Amino acid sequence: MAFRFNSRNSKQPDTPATQHADESAPDTELESYLAALAPETGPETTDTGRRFGDAQVLQLRLNLIAIDELKQIAQARRTSPQALAQEWVLERLSWEADAAAQRRQPYRYR
Repeated sequence: MAFRFNSRNSKQPDTPATQHADESAPDTELESYLAALAPETGPETTDTGRRFGDAQVLQLRLNLIAIDELKQIAQARRTSPQALAQEWVLERLSWEADAAAQRRQPYRYR
């Protein structure tokens, strides 16, 4: 119970000026707030191995020396280790795709 002080500094119960007509009515503001906080169960999640849109989250385990090197390089480039690792993986995949495409093309004399 909340109390307020009157002019004589005596405690009196704090009674609201207006009573709510229906206390059992749903609190839509609270419900929308809780719904915004609730985790989504749809395809856009970042749980390991789950899909995030059209991407998938993978775990990458490195030894401590490699992690320290990755952190130092990322710091020098002013980016995060995660972003740097993702950039390197995508770059390597591009190189591998280019190399595979060149192997499929017949050799031409110039």
